[in-house]
Amino acid sequence: MKKNFLPVFVILFFSIPLWAEKIVFSANAMTGQAGNSNTTTTLSGNAYVKTESMEIQADSLELSGDDYRFIKAEGNISGKNLKTNMTFSCDSLSYDRSTKLAQLKGNVDFQDVENEVRAQAQIIIYDEVKETSIMQIKINLTQKDNVCSGSYAVYYKTEQLLEISGNAQVKQKDDVFRAQHITLDMDTQEITLGGNVKGSVSDSKPVKKSESGEAEETSGESDGSELSEAGESAEGEDDKEGESEETGKETESSEENTTEVKDGE
Repeated sequence: MKKNFLPVFVILFFSIPLWAEKIVFSANAMTGQAGNSNTTTTLSGNAYVKTESMEIQADSLELSGDDYRFIKAEGNISGKNLKTNMTFSCDSLSYDRSTKLAQLKGNVDFQDVENEVRAQAQIIIYDEVKETSIMQIKINLTQKDNVCSGSYAVYYKTEQLLEISGNAQVKQKDDVFRAQHITLDMDTQEITLGGNVKGSVSDSKPVKKSESGEAEETSGESDGSELSEAGESAEGEDDKEGESEETGKETESSEENTTEVKDGE
């Protein structure tokens, strides 16, 4: 196989008949044959490639397969999907120009800029056509006041929906929800919990002050099984304590109270 070694910065343009798609790439050095439809071309040193929908920078890039269908990247990877405005960085990447599937591995940082969603995981598989992201291992996703974690998740960009499982947890400010699987509607902020539901919800409850001026807090508990499919937790019944000795001197104030919700315990 003929090899070309280019010691200087190179930019090559060629069209792929199968998709009528132009690919632009550049690097400090190249090994392979540009424009050959059935060979492997390797770019190294400040490697860059741009298709109609994907832009990738890395230490090294490899283009292979019929009509350069497959793109692989290694080292200091960053990029952007030009159609969906999704940005990413990771340790290694493979992209299929035919199926429009991108697999990102190792310290993946994935952002939906339009919806202000940021996800971190060890593996993310992004489907450009369906606009879905499958996330695996050490997931941490943030959106508005939501901080979500788990072992497996699917993010639906168009529907603005997140499904998460495997020690699933969603924090909303001071509220915490845990379950075997959780669904979060990112538009309405509604949460649906399923399986071994647990959580704690902070709210404001009235408290009474005794004659001595010390605040006496009211508290309550509710069962996690009462969480609705819309993700609302059931409020506990107030259990009043410490009635004042002199009723005419009672005043009310508001103090933060935490209501625990559990299921199956």
